[in-house]
Amino acid sequence: MEQSKVRFHLPSFALHTKFNLVFLNMMQNVPEFFREGAEIASFYGIFPPALWNGGRTVGGYLSDETFIKNVVKAFNDKGIPLRFTFTNPALKEEHLKDPFCNRLMQLADNGMNEVIVMSPLLEAYIREKYPRYKITSSTCKRLVDPEKVAEELNKDYHVVVLDYDLNNKFDILEQLPHKEKCELLINSCCVPNCPHRSEEYYHVGLQQIAYVEHLKKYPNKPFNMSDYSDFTVKKNIKCPSNGNNIYDSKKRPHHISPEAIWEKYLPMGFNQFKIEGRTASNLFLIENYMYYLIKPECRDEARFMFLHNLERNGVIKID
Repeated sequence: MEQSKVRFHLPSFALHTKFNLVFLNMMQNVPEFFREGAEIASFYGIFPPALWNGGRTVGGYLSDETFIKNVVKAFNDKGIPLRFTFTNPALKEEHLKDPFCNRLMQLADNGMNEVIVMSPLLEAYIREKYPRYKITSSTCKRLVDPEKVAEELNKDYHVVVLDYDLNNKFDILEQLPHKEKCELLINSCCVPNCPHRSEEYYHVGLQQIAYVEHLKKYPNKPFNMSDYSDFTVKKNIKCPSNGNNIYDSKKRPHHISPEAIWEKYLPMGFNQFKIEGRTASNLFLIENYMYYLIKPECRDEARFMFLHNLERNGVIKID
């Protein structure tokens, strides 16, 4: 009997381009290191500065069009789609005509690539203007009511990223339709049932818009973050997550271990899993990739090989 595929969605095609291409090459060259059935379903992220971006504020200056084309080609030539994180919940009608975001859509509009959406306004615009893109429903919607989740899964989405508060609610997961469309976020360090998460997503959206508009007006002037500071600072909220690495993630009840993926979720019909870390460090990504995709008995050798190849390709420097 053929092993079912376990499809991982990984960060980030723009901020970690070389890093992820080195990892893809290792997957191709030493497949015996990798867990049975593991495959990369997509790389998600955004080319900065994208006003439609959400979930995490992503800074940086205007991405060169040649770089964008090269990145799209590099991943697509390996059969891997890119998924744009267009999950800004604060968008208004005037934002739909943003020239940079529309140019991104044009450059990657080859029928392979995808978008993740939250705003109904932007979703309708993309469906009309760029119908070849597969559309994913974002976890930022915070759908936890079983009936609403089922309703979302019955809509015309390629994938629906579940709210990670549902990760260990097996009575709900068991009853969901279209489990093949469900994507589970497996390594979040956020606390369960955070009362601030939706408001923070909206604040991040406003911050992204402010950053992009600032660059348009003052391309050579640094962005003043004082008016758009970190959400927890601005609202005087102490974030209870207390850390952001694989070991902190393991302490959360919504953490999903690789053993649970293969032994519990896959037999239930779930086969799509998201590793967060779009703006994380290389160290964070290395440990998560080793933990989830590499066989335990191969991790030390795989980590050594990966680090060696990252250094050889100029991604990291090891003295």
